[in-house]
Amino acid sequence: MFHAGEQAVQQRMGQAEVAARVGRSIRAEIPAVAASFLADQSMVVLGAADPAGHLWASPLTGPAGFVRAVGDATIDIDTRPEDADPLSVALTGEAEVGLIALQPQRRRRMRVNGRSAVREGGVRITTEQVYANCPKYISRRQIREVQAPGSPGPVRRGTALSTAAAEMIAAADTFFIATADADGHADASHRGGNPGFLQVLSPNRLRWPDYRGNSMFMTLGNLVVQPRCGLLVADWSSGALLQLTGRAELVWDAAAFTAGAQCAVDFTIEQVIERPGALAVRWGLPELSPNNP
Repeated sequence: MFHAGEQAVQQRMGQAEVAARVGRSIRAEIPAVAASFLADQSMVVLGAADPAGHLWASPLTGPAGFVRAVGDATIDIDTRPEDADPLSVALTGEAEVGLIALQPQRRRRMRVNGRSAVREGGVRITTEQVYANCPKYISRRQIREVQAPGSPGPVRRGTALSTAAAEMIAAADTFFIATADADGHADASHRGGNPGFLQVLSPNRLRWPDYRGNSMFMTLGNLVVQPRCGLLVADWSSGALLQLTGRAELVWDAAAFTAGAQCAVDFTIEQVIERPGALAVRWGLPELSPNNP
């Protein structure tokens, strides 16, 4: 069930037995409760690789029902990434994808891994892994408004963080991460904490603590065998998006991470995309998770 990287982290953390038990909830089919949950969502985040092999995390938004189960192992999404999105080309054909649906209003989330194909007006995902995640570290937010399609601000591309991007990261209580295993099977996950938990070490380097979750270590396990990954940070009130791709390294030295963490992850930035106003769904102020260390 778990690949070598996941098993290595589970064993190092002393959580292999817990992982084996929790892992029994993973299935290829979409249970009714998951289908209902997907149909309520106004945003999902996809993780995948671009044609050059760089991993990115990208949001897709729409009215409730724009993402839905249409069979026991099939999900349809009624939109595709915009032209400025780094996954716009990758998702015009077949791709390995991870999907996370996060519902901040109710502190709920679920994940799907599978293979995507283009369909008229959107994307179709054939599921291989479907499972729920615990609600830890999710900041509660309410949708404030959904913007009509418009003209986002100018896109900035670079190889290092601008001052504005660094400030956006320092204020973040949530980000998303796209990873993949050695065979290219993609995954999308969420990380949350108090503002400042995602640290800017330099214009090219970030660090974050890894807090205890479901013990399966799919994200960390992927990073052991494939260090490439992508991050998505959003300004929930203005709709600004920050998308990063680069390489990550697990840090086991306790002096490098904060209390309450199991380890830390250092991320070296290779590409930066800043997209002001690109997120159509706007959210209110957060109620931080009581589980945050």
